[in-house]
Amino acid sequence: MTAAASRPALPAWAVGEFAGTFLLVFFGCGSVAAAVLTGALAGTFQVAVVWGLGIATAIYLTGGLSGAHLNPAVTLAMATVDRLPWRRVPGHLLAQLLGAFSASAVLYAVFFGALRAYEYSNHIVRGAPGSEASAMVFGEFFPNPGGHPLGAGGPTFVSTEAAFCVEALGTAILVLVILCATDARNPSRPGILTAATIGLTVTMLISLFAPLTMAGFNPARDFGPRLFSALAGWGRMVFTVNGSGWLVVYILAPLAGGQAGALAYRFFFRGHYLAIPES
Repeated sequence: MTAAASRPALPAWAVGEFAGTFLLVFFGCGSVAAAVLTGALAGTFQVAVVWGLGIATAIYLTGGLSGAHLNPAVTLAMATVDRLPWRRVPGHLLAQLLGAFSASAVLYAVFFGALRAYEYSNHIVRGAPGSEASAMVFGEFFPNPGGHPLGAGGPTFVSTEAAFCVEALGTAILVLVILCATDARNPSRPGILTAATIGLTVTMLISLFAPLTMAGFNPARDFGPRLFSALAGWGRMVFTVNGSGWLVVYILAPLAGGQAGALAYRFFFRGHYLAIPES
């Protein structure tokens, strides 16, 4: 067998980003589905723990292939601090989006019966006003619907501006943790526990912010499942409930927050790490 014949069909980074994001969405959105549709998980913290464990698992499995960004905000931040060539960014983003979309399709098949039963028992007409109560299994809305329609009056305690700040702040903290925890010159980096540290950070952020915005912090995690839900019967509703919020809050805010986290790392942390003598 020649070297060319034995070469993998896809580059390692593509496999890693697709598979890792698939697992992130499968475990994360799966925990939301279990909580909303079956009541199996009680309270925000239980959902947050599954999210965190799912992310840690995905990182452990795929970190050696692609660095396990699993998030466009992280990928752009890595490019900003010169840890990833900019030419690789589009491929990473595409792999992440495809992984998130594919996981949504699998979850839809797994929870199909539970979804139908939940909608029937709660008089939810898929795609009609109020069906964000079931669509939240996939995409995100603010304030957190908690399995119920947001109501004709719209959000009552979370404005678009507030939701933007929440998603940007949460992503900035997450990206800062990732960059500091993976800096080889950081003497207190968690090493083999890096994935667990990142997963725990996500757990804490979700516990704080999920009641407000469902705590996305990841454009691929939101847009892939949201797009799938639009094709699966919820239609335009998933893009109109929060007005432009689907774009401003769940795409632009995490990207802006990721850049803020990258800049904080570059100007306040990296220089100090570089000044530490190597052991």
